Amino acid sequence: MFDRIMDFITIRNAVDIVIVSYVFYKMMMMIRQTRAIQLLKGVLVLLVVAFISNEMQLQTVSWLLSQLQTVLIVALPIVFQPELRKALERLGQGSIFGHQVIDRATFERMVEEIIRAVRIMAKNQVGVLLVLERETGLSDYGDTGVLVNADISCELLENIFFPKASLHDGATIIRGDKIYAAGCFLPLSENPNISKSLGTRHRAALGLSEQSDAFIIVVSEETGVISVVEEGRMTRYLSDSTLRDMLLERFQTPRNANAFSFLSFVHKSIKKK
Repeated sequence: MFDRIMDFITIRNAVDIVIVSYVFYKMMMMIRQTRAIQLLKGVLVLLVVAFISNEMQLQTVSWLLSQLQTVLIVALPIVFQPELRKALERLGQGSIFGHQVIDRATFERMVEEIIRAVRIMAKNQVGVLLVLERETGLSDYGDTGVLVNADISCELLENIFFPKASLHDGATIIRGDKIYAAGCFLPLSENPNISKSLGTRHRAALGLSEQSDAFIIVVSEETGVISVVEEGRMTRYLSDSTLRDMLLERFQTPRNANAFSFLSFVHKSIKKK
C-alpha cells in the first residue's frame, strides 16, 4: 500500500498538490479579510445537513435542500459580489502573494508609540477608539473610513484623535505595523446588559469584539479611563504599564503571516516524515 502511494507521489504531482493547496490557502486568507467568512460557514452547514439527510434518507429535508440549490447558485455570486471584486482587485495588484512580516524590534517600537499616545490622550481626556487587527480581517470596516497606510507614531495618533480633527469620532485600525485606516464605523453592540454609563465608543468596541478577535483600546472622553475590549469583554481602569503588558502578551508572536507561511508548514511536515 505504501509503495503504491510512493509510486503515485511524483515530483510533478507534489508540485501540483502544493500549488493547488497554496491557492486555496490564499483564498481563505482573503476571505478572512472580510465578513464573507460568516456566509461561507453557513453554506458549509447546509452542505453538512444535505449529506446527513441523504445518508439518513430524510426525504422532506432533502427535497427542501434540493429546492434551495438553484436559489443558492444564483444568490451566492450576488451576495459575495463585493468580496469577489476585492479578491480580483488584490490579484491584479499582486497582493495575493505577500503579507507583511513584523520583526521584534519594529513590534516593540510600535507598542511604545501606542502606549505613549494613549498615555497623553488619557491625561488630556481625548476620546480614543484604536483597533489592532489580529486573525479576523477588518477590511470591510476599514473601507468605511479613510485609508492611511502610514507608520505608527505617537504624533500621528494624536493628530487623528484631536477633538477638532475630521477623523477623531471614528475608529482607527492598525494592521501589522501600519495605521491601516482612520475614521472607521464599527457595529454597535446589541447586548442589553451594557452599562448605561458607557458611550458610543465603548459600545462600538464591544460590538466589533463580538464579531472578531480584534484587540481594542478605548479612552473615555469624559473620564480619561483606559479600557481594553476583546472577545466581548471589557477591562477598564488600566494603567499605561498594564496596557503595555497586555499588548506584549497578546502579540508576543506577531500574527501577520508572511507570504510563505503555508509553504514553510508543508516543508516542515515533509521534513518530519
